[in-house]
Amino acid sequence: MSEFIQLHLLVSYPPSNLNRDDLGRPKTAVMGGKERLRVSSQSLKRAWRQSDVFKESLSGYIGVRTRRMGSKVEEALASDSSLKSVLDGNPDGKLSPVPEKKAKEAAIAIASKFGKCDKDSPVHKQMVHFSQEEIEAIDSLLAKISESGNAPDDSDLDLLRKSHKTADIGMFGRMLADAPVYNCDAAVQVSHAITVHDVTVEDDYFTAVDDLNTGADTGSGHIGESEFAAGLFYTYVCINRDLLVENLSGDEELANKAIKALVEASAKVSPGGKQNSFASRAYASYILAEKGTQQPRSLAVSFLKPVRDVDMLGGSVRELEAVRGNMEKVYGKCADDFISMNVQDGTGSLDEILAFVSR
Repeated sequence: MSEFIQLHLLVSYPPSNLNRDDLGRPKTAVMGGKERLRVSSQSLKRAWRQSDVFKESLSGYIGVRTRRMGSKVEEALASDSSLKSVLDGNPDGKLSPVPEKKAKEAAIAIASKFGKCDKDSPVHKQMVHFSQEEIEAIDSLLAKISESGNAPDDSDLDLLRKSHKTADIGMFGRMLADAPVYNCDAAVQVSHAITVHDVTVEDDYFTAVDDLNTGADTGSGHIGESEFAAGLFYTYVCINRDLLVENLSGDEELANKAIKALVEASAKVSPGGKQNSFASRAYASYILAEKGTQQPRSLAVSFLKPVRDVDMLGGSVRELEAVRGNMEKVYGKCADDFISMNVQDGTGSLDEILAFVSR
């Protein structure tokens, strides 16, 4: 049985609209017969992947998820530059010139190895997550094309990599419909964050004043309406440590760095939705971390009945810890060890949590 690390987080957001639906409203879900605020797992993972925590901790081990890698390949050949320099926004001009037509043909040929593209275009029909090793392989091929002036042949186009050390692919997985042998099962599962209490989404009617209005026009420069809500969210994260090590080509040190970066980001990094309007950034107020070889389980059932305690955070912590204890009574031990931190009463610390999850 694999070793699992499980995180249970409580994060309180003031009025906000972190994750919008197709109408611009905060996303919601019905749980326990009551409407709750919701932040999707996709929104959370995107925020964590793009965070400074990930970039600083996992520099050189983060992939690129895009439909436009083929366009960047064409741009690199057209600007006589390496792909990596183009992706970094600083074309280096170190390659020999390639004619525009050949650059486009090569870009389409390379992009097509990773998935279907739009007609006569190197742009993919669906998002593709490229590993760092694949980006390096493409760069080596671009240098060869630039030097020889010839189009790539079939052997040149062997670019996909089953083994890699790209941390975010190892954590969150990859699915390539046209090349399933290169798929990667996610080692990290992230729940949609839901509020522990029921909510009512509210409307914010606002106006903007025109700075150059001298008073001749008594109306506002702009009138608008925005929807928001506030809440205490529960989020569950499950990490399969053994699968993560396997996904990262057996590199246990990198897997531990990835786990620590993920835990720190989940504690500190908020989704970016409407942050300029609400400044709703928040740290986790409570984290319970568990590890062991037992079958994982969420503790979302703690909040099936909405929490209505005046002390919302304290009441939620009590509910969560009570359900955890009761599960151990009826199922037996659900984890080999656990640790928690609680901002409200000042116990535990993030450093202790990070030391606990890493070997």
